[in-house]
Amino acid sequence: MRWIIRSAIALLVLVVFASASVFLIPADKIAALAVGKFNSLTGRELVISGAVSPTFWPVLGIKTGPVSVSNADWSKEGPMLQAEALAISVDMAALLGGTVKITGVEAINPKIVLERNAKGQENWVFGGDAGGTVSRATPGVGQPFTLDKAVFKGGTLIFVDHASGARHELTGIDATISIPSYTGPAQLDMAAVMNGQSFTTAMTVAAFQDFLDGKVVATDLTLTAGDAVIGFKGQAGQGPVEAEGDLTAKLGDLSAVSALMGAPMSLPQGLGAQDVQVAGKLTLTPEASLHLRAGQVTLDGNAVTVDADLLTDGARPKLSAQVTAGALTLAAVSGGQGGGSAGGVQAAGWPKTKIDVSALAALDAEVALTADSLDLGMVKFGASKLMLTLDRGRLVTEIRKVAAYDGVISGQFVVNGRKGLSVGGDLAFSGMALQPLLADFGGYQRLVGTGDLAVKFLGSGSSIDAIMRSLEGSGTLALRKGEILGLDIAGMLRTLDTSYVGEGQKTIFDAVTGSFTISGGVLNNDDMLLKSPYITATGAGDIGLGARDLEYRIKATALADDTGAGGLTAPLLIKGPWAKPNFSLDLESLAQERLDQEKAKLEAELKAQAAAKQAELEAQAKAQLQEQLGIVQQDGETLEDAARRRAQEALDEEARKALEKLLGGGN
Repeated sequence: MRWIIRSAIALLVLVVFASASVFLIPADKIAALAVGKFNSLTGRELVISGAVSPTFWPVLGIKTGPVSVSNADWSKEGPMLQAEALAISVDMAALLGGTVKITGVEAINPKIVLERNAKGQENWVFGGDAGGTVSRATPGVGQPFTLDKAVFKGGTLIFVDHASGARHELTGIDATISIPSYTGPAQLDMAAVMNGQSFTTAMTVAAFQDFLDGKVVATDLTLTAGDAVIGFKGQAGQGPVEAEGDLTAKLGDLSAVSALMGAPMSLPQGLGAQDVQVAGKLTLTPEASLHLRAGQVTLDGNAVTVDADLLTDGARPKLSAQVTAGALTLAAVSGGQGGGSAGGVQAAGWPKTKIDVSALAALDAEVALTADSLDLGMVKFGASKLMLTLDRGRLVTEIRKVAAYDGVISGQFVVNGRKGLSVGGDLAFSGMALQPLLADFGGYQRLVGTGDLAVKFLGSGSSIDAIMRSLEGSGTLALRKGEILGLDIAGMLRTLDTSYVGEGQKTIFDAVTGSFTISGGVLNNDDMLLKSPYITATGAGDIGLGARDLEYRIKATALADDTGAGGLTAPLLIKGPWAKPNFSLDLESLAQERLDQEKAKLEAELKAQAAAKQAELEAQAKAQLQEQLGIVQQDGETLEDAARRRAQEALDEEARKALEKLLGGGN
């Protein structure tokens, strides 16, 4: 920056002195002398086309047609500088007194190209290895001067960093510069367009010479783009760029600011969808890192205190922050309100609005959040401590401590925007008050009590509706003493009447336990067990998390009373949409149960008859064997064993007789 200004001023001084000494020489000759001197000083080629019109008194000046300055030999961007016309004027009387007082500079449609190549060489550096003879010893370089007013109309500024691949372009530049004192303040006012977004800026530096020399000086800056207004007041320098001071920023909905950055983003309500304001101590280091201390940030009415560091030297910016908040309202993050007529079980379905998480890929982050309370619309938390880690579009929220509904939540929740959108979690809910939790989440207020819930889940899709319909996972549930309002299962059992539903009805329970799996957005449970003072019940069925419906069967048994009465069992079917399920006796199950009972009874009767018939036949066979063969069945013997024993006895008897005969014949 300072080389550009100093070289330009040196050239101007040389032109002025040449014009003053040779004012009788034709203008084109003066221009030729100036061009030759410029080329020698910079090693670049200056081309002045068209007529050159000098003035000598009381203002010494020159007006030209189109001008251009060649670029560094390694550049492929065309001329470093070009303009359709250029006019420079100097106070002649001041010049004769040895003072350079520039009264005016005007450039029409100038285009400036600033480049840094892959080796770190900059095209605005002249002299030495960059070519040309200009140096600090060159007459005019570093000489004090003043500038009443410089005007640039319809300009373009392009900056290209070939090492990083960054390219920034400002068009439609209308700017004025005033330097009334070389050692005092200087003022820049500019309007321009970047990335299709117009903006204006006003900048004042307190000590121009020090600023030009690369020192840090008092600086006041205001930038306006659309509804966004950014103000900075403190110390700043340009060699290298650095700053430290007070920042105030009213950024509106970020549309204008994000457009300037070339990365349009859309934030959810509560996180800056309509209004973002920032104030605090800002530091910009020579390494291009940003640091905010004692920051006060307001996001759509949510006020937080922030200490943050933004590093920009990696593949993506990296944000580290400590965030402290009071009450945070982030209902829109979960798609809106949960319970009530506007949402929850009463709504026609889950929100189908497309969720845009493209902003997650803008940077990496590690943010520690502490809040007094956190309202996510569907659920509301008390004191919360969270750790948010964002890595290449994947946001992991580690729940370190969250108080909610008289209980505690722990685990982690993941939002992955790397390839589409998916969400997942591994969460544990301990000692939760169920009625307010389910009322907020789904508008359901019939379940009273406390309980523990563990759930793992994963879903994907571009909306909450799509995610809920794709859920996969598993979990367990354990509820302690409580009530089911609006449903009297014991009354239904006593009367076999399903009208025991509604205001004033309830089922008291001692415990409810069960496990579940989730597949394709449908929760399935087959081992629910309810214990109460009057009944026991088992349950099984499906709950459509995506379709928001259910088909669930409860088999309840009335416990026997002191007189021994009771033991009645009846199945209950709950079916239909969450908003208005139907309760009925499960006649199909009841009929099947009775059919199974009759079948079992018939099978038992047939078995008894068969056993009796078999006993009768065995008795008849026993009597016949005893009568005809003399076989007497002994205790523990079967008929076969008795027959075998009797046969063996007969053989033994015949053998004895034969042996006696044989022995008797031998005498």
